Amino acid sequence: MKTLSSISLLFFSCAAFTQTFTNTTGGSIPDNNQYVQYPINVSGLSLNSINTTNFGVESVKINLNHTNDVDLRIKLQSPDGNVYVLTSYLGSGGQNYTNTIFSDTANVSISNGSAPFTGYFKPIEPLAGCNNGQNGNGTWYLNVKDQTSGNTGNVISWSITFGNFPAGMSDFTSSNLPIVLINTNNQNIPDEPKIQASMKIIDNGLGNINNITDPPNAYNNLIGIEQRGSSSGGFPQKSYGIETRDINGTQKDTVILNMSNEHDWILYAPYDDKTCMRNILTYELANQMGNYASGTKLCELLINGQYQGIYVMMEKIKRDGGRVDIAKLLPTDIAGDAVTGGYIIKIDKTTGANNAGWTSNFLSDSGNDLYFQYHYPEADDIVPQQQTYIQEYVDSFETALAASNFTDPVLGYRNFCVPETFMDFFFLNEIGKNVDGYRLSTFLHKKKDSDGGKLRMGPMWDFNLAWWNADYCDGNVSTGWAYQFSTVCSGPGNGNQIPTWWGRLLQDQWYQDELKCRWTTLRQGILSNTELYAKIDSIATYIDQAKDRHFDQWPILGVYTWPNPSPIPQTYAEEIIALKSWIYSRMGWLDENMPGTCHLGIEEIQNASASVYPNPFNDNVSVNWFSSGLSNAFIRVFDVQGNVLITREHSSDYGNNTVDLQFGGMNLSAGMYMVEIQEGSSVTRSKIIKN
Repeated sequence: MKTLSSISLLFFSCAAFTQTFTNTTGGSIPDNNQYVQYPINVSGLSLNSINTTNFGVESVKINLNHTNDVDLRIKLQSPDGNVYVLTSYLGSGGQNYTNTIFSDTANVSISNGSAPFTGYFKPIEPLAGCNNGQNGNGTWYLNVKDQTSGNTGNVISWSITFGNFPAGMSDFTSSNLPIVLINTNNQNIPDEPKIQASMKIIDNGLGNINNITDPPNAYNNLIGIEQRGSSSGGFPQKSYGIETRDINGTQKDTVILNMSNEHDWILYAPYDDKTCMRNILTYELANQMGNYASGTKLCELLINGQYQGIYVMMEKIKRDGGRVDIAKLLPTDIAGDAVTGGYIIKIDKTTGANNAGWTSNFLSDSGNDLYFQYHYPEADDIVPQQQTYIQEYVDSFETALAASNFTDPVLGYRNFCVPETFMDFFFLNEIGKNVDGYRLSTFLHKKKDSDGGKLRMGPMWDFNLAWWNADYCDGNVSTGWAYQFSTVCSGPGNGNQIPTWWGRLLQDQWYQDELKCRWTTLRQGILSNTELYAKIDSIATYIDQAKDRHFDQWPILGVYTWPNPSPIPQTYAEEIIALKSWIYSRMGWLDENMPGTCHLGIEEIQNASASVYPNPFNDNVSVNWFSSGLSNAFIRVFDVQGNVLITREHSSDYGNNTVDLQFGGMNLSAGMYMVEIQEGSSVTRSKIIKN
């Protein structure tokens, strides 16, 4: 059945025109956990191409009876084969959908409704996705699945309405965040392979407003794009892998939003992280601790004119001078120093392509096989001699760690790794009580022997389920160790388990004591509650306006989305309060339970971050700071006008470092100066006074 209607307003200057198509035959809903399709044949649309601008799908209405709505998952399927979730296992204890209208412009999400569902609701996935330029004429389906036996029902009718106020018609015009505009030329973005599209980025700088009509001053060229994500792949808001390309479609290294010059990027969708900041927070802390972690930039995304919400543009983990800074391995690098690096390996799920690797000679802490994967060189590129080298090196590390003399600084595990990187990796996974930590998305890398060699943990990756955002395996509990995952979650359903390394390292008194000193030092600075809260507040303030648009597009505040712990905060402000509250409890527990004894005095610990003495000074000063030992330090002295008076490069060792600066002969005037210590992306400054 097809119904046409039009409403003329004010001398016909504005007309609302709709076309509605209805299935009145319906049918029973089988109780077998299988989708059943109820078709509507659409023909004679005013415009063949449906879009988000002037004509497309406006709404879907359903009428069905069922004795327990929570058993049902209902989708709309368009003629091009794509599906859009209208409702999914909602309405526990209630019955029926009666004149239930799904519209992107509704004020209430179906997730916030209750059975019997009647009236207007936003669907789980926006209907705007249908309006992707496809021909709307063809067969549309309502797909219904009853997942649980024992309850019955039937579809009475359903209808779909097209009009000139289509879903996805956006009033989004400006943002204080960079704006990313992607045009796929009406192609759907697949899981793989990448399709070619164009991308524009508007970024007028921090503190300035970006308008979608502004020139694309941060990027304006072709890209390859595909969906990405494992468990997150099922979320309505999709994450994407991006490859920057030139006008000919050839991959091209590019600087995006002041991040490293590369061609591989990620547009991460923080759908299940309602703070939109858990990955950002972790990566910033890793960088400040002296370790590389992916650069991140918050932005807002539109695809084919349809608003997608807040996203994070991220550097993909790659071997590169601006990313994981290890030597390039050529297929001809098969012997001597050349074959010793660099390598990136990972412990992760074995789903997807390029998951080749090897099984460790040592079991995980739950007795399961432990599997390492090649990340760089990739499985298709790494040659047999390189495979043999990195496998034997990792085996040597594990063998030394398991040996009776493992604590020996020369013969033990320290001969094969940089322990300080293991400490920082430990801290970040434990602070966030990361349920995926140590066992998934866990990266290690190794430099060439002539460049220091040895295994290093990192980069950090995938912390969206950390920081009180998982309701399973004690991820929501502020007490207990994340590295002891197997004590709360082991068995057939949790095959990805944790290496025995972490418990073994803590059997070394030297490691314990260094861990304690490092922890105590960091808690005086970047890991203090005050600093953590300030970072959280800064990000929350930055996205304050964008968050309203984001949660209007994805109305999930106050709604359970897997795997949010309870109680579910009802507002964004409550999300921030809950995060801070959990951090307070978690850090308190870690302070009380961090093993080891730090043999530095309180004054030494306080000075460990950075201190300059004597202050005030006459001719000479000593600069003292705590270093991770992962990169050289640059010590600079500035006058009040910002002029650099002294620059000194220092090869840092792990622990306390001291550099003496002499000002004799410089004829400095009395007054204030600034000393800056830069290590990697970490910068600390201290004021000093000249007598």
